[in-house]
Amino acid sequence: MRCKRLILILLAILPFATWAQSDIKTEKISTWMFQATYAYQIPGQDTKVLFDNNNSIGGSMFFKTKHNWLFSINGNFISGNKVNISREELFGDILDNSGEIITGDGIYGSYALFERGAHFQARVGKVFPVLSPNPNCGFFVQGGIGYLFNRIKCEFGSYASPPPALAGDYLYGYDRMRGGFAWSGEIGYLFLSNTRVFNFSLSLEFTQAYTKSLRQWDFNLMGKDNKSYIDQYVGIRAAIYIPTYKRKPAEYYYY
Repeated sequence: MRCKRLILILLAILPFATWAQSDIKTEKISTWMFQATYAYQIPGQDTKVLFDNNNSIGGSMFFKTKHNWLFSINGNFISGNKVNISREELFGDILDNSGEIITGDGIYGSYALFERGAHFQARVGKVFPVLSPNPNCGFFVQGGIGYLFNRIKCEFGSYASPPPALAGDYLYGYDRMRGGFAWSGEIGYLFLSNTRVFNFSLSLEFTQAYTKSLRQWDFNLMGKDNKSYIDQYVGIRAAIYIPTYKRKPAEYYYY
């Protein structure tokens, strides 16, 4: 237990550690960086059967070495506003003859379907200082491995209670949640300013996951879904960075 606590303390302290003062304009430096990121993604393979284009928002903790290697741990939340399958394909026999859902209040209910998911990964990459203001930034490539899951979220109007067939744990039999091992690749441009004020990256990203159903029961199949799926996302990702290195003081002082 003491060893685990020590590791947790070190992980908590490391991002805030102060590093030797360096001149980013002329030196390759090592530094921790915090990243906030957004991507617009287009689905492929089995993903596009269920979902349309989506947004991905997340954050990372980066470490850049003096040799311009990048190491990071990050997590991204996946959110989409359009589901491609019809309500008949999704809800099947719980719809009435008009194709509507009767709520727990005995009235027709309005509802919306969304994509929800997340992607967690560890990444390693390399920066090549080409067309850059200093030797710490330029074009970069990254690769990562991790875990990805997605599902269908059904949201009912606030004025109506869910129908009994979609209340509580029953809803899990319709959300088609699946997840599994994922890998990703990214190529782009990283800009770290000489003044530490403006730092960003823009990149093209590809993610592929090998997923299976995470639910024990699918009401449309009347059993467990044992198929294997390939979930793909291609997107353009933008990010901003907050580095933690200290700027080197000016060499000359005037009085």
